This record gives sequence, structure tokens and C-alpha cells, in this order.
Amino acid sequence: MGGQPILILSDKTQRTIGKDAQRMNIMAARVIAESVKTTLGPMGMDKMLVDSLGDVVVTNDGVTILKEMDVEHPAAKMMVEVAKTQEESVGDGTTTAVIIAGELLKRAEDLLDQDVHPTVVAQGYRLAAEKANEILESMAKEISIRDEAMLKKVAQTSMTGKGAEKAREYLAELVVKAVKAVAEVDNGKITIDTDHIKVEKKEGGSIEDTELVQGVLIDKERVHSGMPRKVEKAKIALINSAMEVKETEIDAEIRITDPNQLKAFIEEEEGMLRDMVKKVKDTGANVLLVQKGIDDLAQHYLAKEGIFAVRRVKKSDMEKLARATGAKIVTNIEDMSKSDLGYAGRVEEVKIGDDEMIYVTECKDPKAVSILIRGGTEHIVDEVERAIEDCLGSVPAALEAGKVVPGGGAPEIEVAKGLRTYAKTVGGREQLAIEAFAESMEIVPRALAENAGLDPIDVLVDLRAKHERKKGTAFGIDVADGAVKGMFVMGVIEPLRVKQQAIDSASEVAIMILRIDDVIAASGLSKGEGPDMPDMEGMGGMGGMPPM
Repeated sequence: MGGQPILILSDKTQRTIGKDAQRMNIMAARVIAESVKTTLGPMGMDKMLVDSLGDVVVTNDGVTILKEMDVEHPAAKMMVEVAKTQEESVGDGTTTAVIIAGELLKRAEDLLDQDVHPTVVAQGYRLAAEKANEILESMAKEISIRDEAMLKKVAQTSMTGKGAEKAREYLAELVVKAVKAVAEVDNGKITIDTDHIKVEKKEGGSIEDTELVQGVLIDKERVHSGMPRKVEKAKIALINSAMEVKETEIDAEIRITDPNQLKAFIEEEEGMLRDMVKKVKDTGANVLLVQKGIDDLAQHYLAKEGIFAVRRVKKSDMEKLARATGAKIVTNIEDMSKSDLGYAGRVEEVKIGDDEMIYVTECKDPKAVSILIRGGTEHIVDEVERAIEDCLGSVPAALEAGKVVPGGGAPEIEVAKGLRTYAKTVGGREQLAIEAFAESMEIVPRALAENAGLDPIDVLVDLRAKHERKKGTAFGIDVADGAVKGMFVMGVIEPLRVKQQAIDSASEVAIMILRIDDVIAASGLSKGEGPDMPDMEGMGGMGGMPPM
């Protein structure tokens, strides 16, 4: 070739190869894990996130922190995806998943320094993750929908450390009641669709003013002041089209040459609206909820008939109303009949704070319920909402899988113990990776101890000693006094599925990042002149993330 160099990539392209690429990716992922590690557990600290407009979010919810952070490094973005996946799958355990992933990568880096090949580490991690799930399964306790006390403990554990902790017993009770109301049992299998639990929030009052509505809460008000504020024994009609005179679908022009024609035209429109209202009245409905608009004249006629009407109700609310009241959603008013109506014992407009809200309650068998969150300030209300959303993930996760495990770092210590024994049976270089996985699992009790101001080494020694006993699987750390206690007795209980999902998500992302040995700025990612790759040098600050 005459010694001529061959240029395949543009001279502007950034490329990092081999161990340098692996180190950078591991460093970026670890920085993300470190950023949320201090939020873990009952004594976890909060983060204040400030955006470019000056809006502030104060939270210790892992997924919220990671979603709000301006992350640029591609490996760091993969860690954020772990938290999102955990949140979507089981609704809780996001911080646990991220810090385990970060620790797996930290331990893997030590193995790479010992010239253990990334593929071997990945294989060992896969074996360890499978075994970890088996160990968790063996230490789990069964739970049923009748175990209300244990379900409340699951909800309280999920809420511990959040801004709503001072009212956690009361809120946990609300969440358990809401979940039980929408739970459906089919052939002994429980399915829970949390979309049927509506969460509304209004500033004002205290957290204890939060209430569960056995029915549907709509953030709207009646359309006309002449309508009744409250309707008892409500017969409810749901319409998803507008109560207005329809315009023609084709362009048409109406020529009016004298006042009589104009009068006849207006009277015809009024007659059509009056007929619509009459049709509603004839079905026996005394409450009308419309997904689209209601003409001003139709509002007047509805008020005269004493019908309580609400317009522009959200589609999701219409579906919940249909589920709660037994009404059928009708598109064409002409086709509406008495059989399409639903029933509620009471429909009432209530003033909450500065706004009016509609309560649809006392339904016969409400398969949709609402939780109205109250709190002194916007930040408190938002944090309580995040806590309740976590509970609405963990309680159904416990019920659907039918199994729970102790919290307080107990499952992680038990998994670490089991994996060390298992590693000896595997042998080869994979044994080193499985042992590294076992060490990584202990980051959870270590972080719990550190965040509570305890000595993590003393705590880990105590925990390991207790777990060496035959019946010591449920021993975890009580962060209040640093003692090692039985977690089921303490009421610190977590769903099995949350722990298993955390281990699966963490191991998968760690394996994916480990297998990357070449980072190239792709042409499709470029902005302006140069490629849009984060600064690969030094990995200072937040791992390639710009300052907030």
C-alpha cells in the first residue's frame, strides 16, 4: 500500500477503545449510583433539583432525581434507564437497583485489572443473578389479600424515608383500601390495574387531610350556577360527544334574505338543543357528564330541568366513572336509553381550597376509587404524591406475586451468603465474578448504615453473624439504634418482585456496560460542527454532566 495511511473515520470523530472505554463507562455509571446512594433508607437525605427556569424539586425518590438530572454521558443514560424500568415494572426499588448496578461495575473494574475478560465477568454475573433470584424465592413468605396488616406494613416500608413519613400509617391504610377496592380475583389469581386508582392533589390543609373517595373525584365544576350543587340517588349519563349543534361536514352557505328566515333558523337551532336535553331527561338521568363541550343554551335548558351537568371531562375520568357507576359511555344522544345510565348514591360539588371539585360517591360496587392528596405547600403535596405512587407499585407487586421478603438489608445479606457458597461449586474464573456479585449485594445494608450515621463494618459483621444461623434469614438493620433485629417482627417488609426486578435490572445493565469496548461518536449524533459526545477526559464533576 506504499505506507499510505487509510482514514476510515473523519478526523473530527471522537473514539475511545479498549480498557479506556470500559473505565470511562464504568466511571460514568458509578457517578450516577453515588449521586442517589445517600437517599437510600429511612435516614436517607433529600436532593434539591433546580432547573433552568428556577423551578425546584425537593425529593429523595431515586427515579425522580435521575429523570430531572441533565445527564449527557451515554453510559450514565443507561443507568437512568434502569431506574425508569424499575419504576414502570414494580413502582419501587429504583434507588436499590441503581446502587447495586454501580457496585457491580465497581467490582467488575477490579476484576478487569486482574486481566479477567469482560465476557467471563458477564457470564459470572448472569449465573449469580439467577442464583440470587432462587435464594430470594426460598426466603420469601406468602401473602394474601386478606393479610391486611402485612399489606399495610409493605406500604409503610415503601413510604419510609419520604416526606410523607409522619403520616405513613394513615396513608398506608388508604393505599391498602384503594388497592383492595380495585383488585380482581380470577381463578385464585389476583390482578390489579392501578389505572383505576385516581390520584388528585390540592394544596392546603395537612397531610392527614388526605382522603380516599370510594368513587371518582373530578377536578371540574358544574357548568351552570342554576343547577343543584348536590344530587342524591344520582342516575348518571356519560356522553363522549359534544352537546352542541353540529356543523355540516361539507362547506355550505346559508343565505338569509329577511328577518323571519333568521328567526326560523335560530328557533331551529334552539329546538335541536332542546330536543337533546329532552332526550337526556326522558331517560331519567339527573346527572350528565360530557367529554366535550355543552352549548350555553343547552346549559340553560339543563339547569331548568334540574340536571347536574359537567363538561370537558377527561377521557380517563369517563372510563373510571363508567367502571365505578356501571354507566355506558354513549356517543350519540339519540341512541341513549335508560339501560345506559349508571348509579351513584351522591354526586356533589365541593369546594377544596380555592377550587370546586365533583365527588361521585356511594356507588354500589366501585371498581374505581380516588385518593385526594392534601399538604401545606406544593413541594409537600408533590412528595406525598411520589410516596403514594411508590406504595401503589409495591402493594400490588406483593399481592400479584403473593410473596414478600424482609427489608432492612436482610435479603441482600442472605443473597451474598448464598452466592459465596454457590461460587465454590462453580469454580473457574466465573467464581471470581460470582464472589464479586456477592460483595456488591452488600452495598445495600452498607448504604443504609452509612446514611444513618452508623459504622458500616460493625453492622455488616453483625448481620453476617446472625445470617450464619439456620433461621437467621430475616435479620436486618434497625437504623434507629443500629441493632440487628428480625425484620418481620419490626414490620419492615418488601415485595419479592421488587427485589428480584432490582437484581435483574442491575445485572443486565452492568453486563451491557461491561461488554462495550469501543465508544465512537456516530455521525447521526452530531450537532453543528463537531460530534456531540460528552467530554471523555477526566470524567470530572457529575460524569460528563453539565453543572445544573
